[in-house]
Amino acid sequence: MNQFRKTAIAVGVSQVVLLASGMAYAQTTPATDNGTTSVIVVGQRASLENAQKIKQNADEVVDSIVADDIGKLPDRSVTEVLQRVVGVTIDRTMAKGDPEHYSVEGSGVMVRGLSYVRSELNGRDSFSANGGRSLNFEDVPPELMAGIDVYKNPSAEQIEGGISGLINLRTAMPFDFKGRKMSVSAQDTYSTLKKGKPQPSYSMMFSDRWKTRFGEFGALFDLATSQSGTRTDAFQVSPYYPRTDVVPGQTVWVPNAASFRSLEFDRKRDGAYAAFQWKPNSNVQSSLTYFKSRYKMKWDEQAIFGQSSPYNLQVANGKFDPKGAMISGVLTDPTDGGVNFNDDTRTSTRKSATTDISWNLRWRLNSQWTVTTDLQKVRATTGSFDSTVATGLQIPQMGMDMSTTPARLTFDDATKAYMANANNYYWGFTMEHQDASVANEKAWKTDVKYEFDHPVLRDLRVGVRLTDRDATTINSVPGYNWAAITQPWQVGPVGSWQPLTQLAYLGDPRFSAGTHLNTFPNFFNGKASVPAVVFPNTSLADGYPGTYSQLHQYYNVLCAERSGGTLDSCGAWKPATFGTDPSGTNDQQERSKALYTQLRFGFDDLKYPIDGNIGVRYVKTNMVAHGYTVFSFTAPSIPAGATVTGVPIPNIPNFQQKQDFDNSYSNVLPTLNLRMKASDKLQFRFAYGKAMSRPDFSQLQAYTNLSEATTTSTNTATNIVNVSNVSLTGTGSGNPMLRPTMAKQADITAEWYFAPTGSFTAALFHKKLSDVIINQSYNFALPDVNGTMHDFVTTGPVNGANGTAKGIELAYQQYFDMLPGWLAGFGVQANYTYVKSSQDLFHPVYQAYCSGGSGADNLNLNLNGCDVDGKTFGNLPLNGLSKNSYNLALLFDRGPISARVAYSWRSKSLQAINANGTNGGDGTDTNPASPTFGQHNVQYALPTWSDAYGQVDASIFYKITENLSFGLEAQNLNNAMYKQLMQQGVGFKVRGAYVTGPRYTAQMRYSF
Repeated sequence: MNQFRKTAIAVGVSQVVLLASGMAYAQTTPATDNGTTSVIVVGQRASLENAQKIKQNADEVVDSIVADDIGKLPDRSVTEVLQRVVGVTIDRTMAKGDPEHYSVEGSGVMVRGLSYVRSELNGRDSFSANGGRSLNFEDVPPELMAGIDVYKNPSAEQIEGGISGLINLRTAMPFDFKGRKMSVSAQDTYSTLKKGKPQPSYSMMFSDRWKTRFGEFGALFDLATSQSGTRTDAFQVSPYYPRTDVVPGQTVWVPNAASFRSLEFDRKRDGAYAAFQWKPNSNVQSSLTYFKSRYKMKWDEQAIFGQSSPYNLQVANGKFDPKGAMISGVLTDPTDGGVNFNDDTRTSTRKSATTDISWNLRWRLNSQWTVTTDLQKVRATTGSFDSTVATGLQIPQMGMDMSTTPARLTFDDATKAYMANANNYYWGFTMEHQDASVANEKAWKTDVKYEFDHPVLRDLRVGVRLTDRDATTINSVPGYNWAAITQPWQVGPVGSWQPLTQLAYLGDPRFSAGTHLNTFPNFFNGKASVPAVVFPNTSLADGYPGTYSQLHQYYNVLCAERSGGTLDSCGAWKPATFGTDPSGTNDQQERSKALYTQLRFGFDDLKYPIDGNIGVRYVKTNMVAHGYTVFSFTAPSIPAGATVTGVPIPNIPNFQQKQDFDNSYSNVLPTLNLRMKASDKLQFRFAYGKAMSRPDFSQLQAYTNLSEATTTSTNTATNIVNVSNVSLTGTGSGNPMLRPTMAKQADITAEWYFAPTGSFTAALFHKKLSDVIINQSYNFALPDVNGTMHDFVTTGPVNGANGTAKGIELAYQQYFDMLPGWLAGFGVQANYTYVKSSQDLFHPVYQAYCSGGSGADNLNLNLNGCDVDGKTFGNLPLNGLSKNSYNLALLFDRGPISARVAYSWRSKSLQAINANGTNGGDGTDTNPASPTFGQHNVQYALPTWSDAYGQVDASIFYKITENLSFGLEAQNLNNAMYKQLMQQGVGFKVRGAYVTGPRYTAQMRYSF
């Protein structure tokens, strides 16, 4: 069946190409009666022409993408569409804090290297319930979109909140069409790596308008559903550890084993949109819209990853580069009975929805006055569950070769047979996570426009906007509840502290059920070979909490055998709490009031006409964070009758209490946009403005844990207790008193429009940021019993830095109409972005050598990164910023053929510091001044980077009739490998290599 589907697609491609070539050679432009030629622009070329008109005629600096046809954007997701816009890049991981999992359709969006992106739907607020303020663009059905606008320097009349840019998603309205319009489409996608069942997508749109004695009415209904299934295969290499016992007289760096994994991803995206318009007369128009998007995904992963003691690994046949980093070798671990691995089955689900209901009324009172009022209600929800069940084993040996990417892992026949035998595995651990969020907003705005009859003044606009918003997020506590079933460190001889004599091996009939053998078929599209591995069944991960309780009973059985007690005497597994621990709840309310005024003007009589707008927006924000404060203190032991000297100890009783935090701030945001027309084709712009981005709701959580600690010494002879130090510290899950990040920003552009679909534009931009939010420390004041306030140095988010982002954008597009015949159908579209950034902390944190624990209070670790040898990195760029990015597309539009081959590329960017898999507490202390010099007790956190990545996508559409078209689309035609790097003193090393394989989509569209 799979072979048949591949053959069918290949035949379809061949037929379309043959038809294209024949039609192209036979194509002539129709002649009119007067001998001139008439060209009807449709499809891809028409969309580029419309987007160019929007950019050329806009009051602000904006770039747009317009659908080729109804609901036909040029990519499979809104996120992928956005990456084609100059200055926009997308993340390729599923979440900011999870760089180990690749996202095929992309995830986070950045504009000009910054993530302060505001999202809108038809000029109104739109967001997902994820603790942030913007949409997860991958959740939105692209089939419902008519176009997307990216504003780089908005004006005063636009809603505040986007320093890096404002992304407005536009849907169609009934009055956009002259009359009745209907469109249906059907698609099926095939993944070369995942294979498997069909992945259909369907969409349907119907629109009509009627004239009645009550005025003109219009109605539009749009439905879309889309399924996508992908697979990601990955190799990973663990951090390199410094070793002095491998090569005599030399320090070499040896990775702590490696891993390989395969992830099956399935998502379903549904959308429903309805729009109604009423125009009782030429002066009044009203509309009502309903928009709902639903996103449901599930992924199942099977991964085997090293969990060895890095300093017990032995290396045979080792080869090392000039810096001492291992290139290849064979790893063994006789000290621990083998190289230890955990192999887990993990499943993750998420359901998200956003619903928007909006009403708009526009009333033109007379030739000069127009009033527009707008009401909106938005509700967004999301919920996820993540579950992992793992077995473990200790293999005899493993060969590693890092001279190629991905790393090549080799196992001898005996090791392969050992890994395929379930009796050699033991039950390792479980881990669960759960979260749920809901966010609501009600908004009202009214705008008044007065049009001047004046040679310079165009119009004056004033408006008011009120919002009432709330956001609640509940996370399980602990966030990810890792719990051992049986682990090697729990095993020891009778009389030792360890509770077990043996592990819960699958070879024991009592523990043998619930696993299967995974042979990793078609791994890396058949280009890599890995051994078969025994994994827990997915049903064990899905069966939480019942299956977890059953698995943790295995520990109790072995513990009771060792201790001679009962099953209950060894303790019970405790699931993570959900909704009952206040530390897991973030409850926020926000109200805002905004006023603006904006004057539009134009000096048309100048040699080089100048027009533009100048305005100011005033915003008042009131926040209330419903939270919880905890204080704990264990008083020092003071003998009866002793005299206490030294530092006074504040008398603060222990407490746990609910607490609300009020925060309000006002911001004045002036803007100026100027345009000078040097000719009908050449124009220049200057834009200046002040912008703001409020903190994410996740950064405002009002849960704070405070503690008091004392250092004392007692002189027993004199019965004097001396207090030498009192430490008042705390940790905040967030900081409800945060202020917004602000920016002063300027743009200068040059725009040459030499043809309806031909242009070359250049833009210089500079953004000066202030009050950037980072994780550092702030003072939390708490009174003692006498009312005296005491400051607790609390670690959490603070407005702690300034920054800059500056760069250049270049964009060019053209169809080569001057070429003869069918060659005139070719065109090109290209853009390039360069961004340079810097960040300056108000209170710089840097220590040459790392120390401290793994918590948020280890600022040097979390801000600068620490290597496995205990040395600090520092001087790291902003997260997610690529200095260079570009897009290049070859276009063809001629007759019934419309085709595109597009390449999108971005340079490497910093992903995270202290991410899972590249951190630990067993780094080597190389600080010569440290009392633990040479010990393996240093906390390390490597910076992880996304390596440069480029992907080729293509499409070809053939218009069979005026109403019916057939198309083929291809994603990742170059079978690009996504690479993740980890930064170490011995260089940037490949941490992970991910492949998803090409994907092909066949599509039929019918519209009339």
